[in-house]
Amino acid sequence: MKGVILHGGSGTRLRPITYTDVKQLLPLAGKPVSEYALMNLIELGIRDVNIVLGEIGSKEVRDYYGDGKKWGVNISYTFQGKPMGIAHAIGLVKEFVGRDDFVVVLGDNYFQNGFLQLLEDFKDDKKDAFVAITEVSNPQQFGVAEVVDGRIVRLVEKPKIPKSNYAVTGVYFLRSSIFPFIDSLKPSWRGELEITEAFQSMIDSGLSIGYSVIKGWWKDTGTPEEFLSCNMMALEKVTAGVSSNSELGKYWRASLEEGVGIDASSKVVGPCFIGAGTQIVNSYIGPYSSIGRNCKIENSHIENSVIMDNVSVNLNSSTIIRDSLIGPSTKIDSAGTGRKFLKFIVGRDSMVEV
Repeated sequence: MKGVILHGGSGTRLRPITYTDVKQLLPLAGKPVSEYALMNLIELGIRDVNIVLGEIGSKEVRDYYGDGKKWGVNISYTFQGKPMGIAHAIGLVKEFVGRDDFVVVLGDNYFQNGFLQLLEDFKDDKKDAFVAITEVSNPQQFGVAEVVDGRIVRLVEKPKIPKSNYAVTGVYFLRSSIFPFIDSLKPSWRGELEITEAFQSMIDSGLSIGYSVIKGWWKDTGTPEEFLSCNMMALEKVTAGVSSNSELGKYWRASLEEGVGIDASSKVVGPCFIGAGTQIVNSYIGPYSSIGRNCKIENSHIENSVIMDNVSVNLNSSTIIRDSLIGPSTKIDSAGTGRKFLKFIVGRDSMVEV
C-alpha cells in the first residue's frame, strides 16, 4: 500500500497568514499539520509516500520533507499547481500508485486516533473505495454521504440542502480502479474536479463505497478557529510534569525543547509547547499555547494561541493575548493603550503596536 498527502490549495480562510506561509506547514504543538498526516501513514506500515504540491510554498515543503529519510520513508513529489480539486490531485498520482492500493490524506486535516482501525475496516470490507465519515452540525460545508440501510447511496459536495449530517473526512482508502472515473470528470460549479462526484460515478456504475464512522476527534484546520481548536487537541497529548529546575520558572504539562529559558518570575501552565531557544521573561504562558522556536516573550500574558518562530512579544502584565495566530518573525510591542484582551491573526514579518 502507498500513501499520498495532498499539500495544495490556497488557504484563503487562513489569510493573511497563508499569503506568505503554506497552510499545511503551520505548526500544531511544534509540528507542521501535514507531519501528523505523514506519521499516520507511517503507522500503517507505508514506506512510499507522494506529496502533491500546490503553487504556494512548494520549495518550502520540499525543503522540510526532503527525500523522507528523516522519517524512514521514501518521499516523492507531484506538482499540481493551481487548486483544481481533490480528484484532480489524486488523478496526478496514477503513475506513482501503479496497481497498488493507496491511502490519500488531506495535509491540513488532523485525526486524533490515526487510521489503523480504518485500514482494518478497509481490508475487511473489500469495497472498491473506502471513506471515513463523521456527524457534523454544518454539513453544507463538506462533502456529504447519504447512508441508507448501511450503504452509501449518494455523495454530494457542499450541498445547499444536505440530506445527511455525515461529512466525508479528509482520508480515502482507494484502489487503482478509481482512475477511469476521475478521468471522465468535468469541473463542478466550483471549477474543480470533485472527489465526491468520482465516488458517485462509481456507485452509479454498480461499484461500492465502504465507510466507517470515525471515533475520536477530526479537524479540518482551514480557519483560525478550527486551527486553534486543533492545536488544543494536539497539546492534550503533552504529559510533562512540574519543573524541579530552579533555573527555570514554574511550569506544568509543558513540552519544552532544548535551550528554552523561563525566568523565575514567569509561569507556564499547560498543556503547551515551547520551541528551542525561546526565552520567557516575566510572563505567563497559559493553557493551549504553542510558542515557536527562537521567540522572545517579555512582560506578556498569552493563552490559547499559536505563536510561530522568531516572534517577539513585549506588552504588559495586564494585557492578555488570547485566541491568536501570530506568523513568523512578527514583533508585537506595547504602545501603552492598556487594552485588557487582544486577539491577533497576523502573517509573517508583521509589526504591531497596541
